[in-house]
Amino acid sequence: MYKDQIIIDGLQYCYWDRSYFESLQRSGITAVHVTIVYHEMARETLSRFAQWNKYFELYSDLIMPIMNMADVKIAKEKKLVGIFFGAQNCSPIDDEIGLIEVMRKQGLLIMQLTYNNQSLLATGCYEKHDNGITRFGKQAIAEMNRVGMIIDMSHSSEISTLEAIDLSSRPICISHANPNFAHKALRNKSNTVIKSLCKRGGLLGFSLYPFHLPNASKCTLENFTQMIADTADMVGVEHLALGSDLCLNQPTEVLEWMRNGKWSKAMDYGEGSASNSGWPDDLPWFKDEKGMENIYNGLLKQGFKEKEANQILGGNWFNFLESGLKAQN
Repeated sequence: MYKDQIIIDGLQYCYWDRSYFESLQRSGITAVHVTIVYHEMARETLSRFAQWNKYFELYSDLIMPIMNMADVKIAKEKKLVGIFFGAQNCSPIDDEIGLIEVMRKQGLLIMQLTYNNQSLLATGCYEKHDNGITRFGKQAIAEMNRVGMIIDMSHSSEISTLEAIDLSSRPICISHANPNFAHKALRNKSNTVIKSLCKRGGLLGFSLYPFHLPNASKCTLENFTQMIADTADMVGVEHLALGSDLCLNQPTEVLEWMRNGKWSKAMDYGEGSASNSGWPDDLPWFKDEKGMENIYNGLLKQGFKEKEANQILGGNWFNFLESGLKAQN
């Protein structure tokens, strides 16, 4: 049954308050990968950790911090929602490789090498020229491998992603993106990338952000589960998971921060446009606390076995993180 399993959402950036934490608890979700920062630098990132420490204090009846997979089991037993942190850019380490270990010890378990643009580490998916992994990026990958910080290439370019897969001594993830064969978007991934990722033991988290889905906000549950089934036929179920990219109850200013950060004077619209600049309409089957359970039932209806549905809903994330978060000697 759905609520007997470990359910992990591999990416959210919702408006965090008691009401939403209660909704997460009712949903049966065991743990959520929370984006703690987008473009914030090291000092600002520390303040975000302080903010979350306050949340853990205020809402200890609902949430708990996750530092390893043993904590996920505790969260399940206590019926709390586990929170583990990731960064959607390499901004938190400034230009200092030693801050990778510092941030890992603070609880930054996952870090993207870039968010759409060229960074100090890699090329983003919106850049015209794909220069791949930089000299700093190669050293950062080795250091992330050493300290047990997961490499995430969700917003990275094709060459950068393929190079990161090959350079990393440990499997990496694409926490929230979809296959290009289902919908062509700059953020979605080619078959070449997906096959290479999974061949090396990596993980793909399917995104529910409408701009990355077939038929956008009109994507049906059947469309979504068919996309997962087609990908499973290509690479196997054990490499697939969910990273909803859910941003519930966030104002437009947050969307603009994601897209523009501090780098642009002109308004950047990301996958949107000047005439379609706001949040896309919610998916009717994934906008409340029944969303993950709807996907679980949709996978069963699509023909997945119960064990396979459990893997996609959380088991694969659990196994991937259990191995990847261990520091190397």
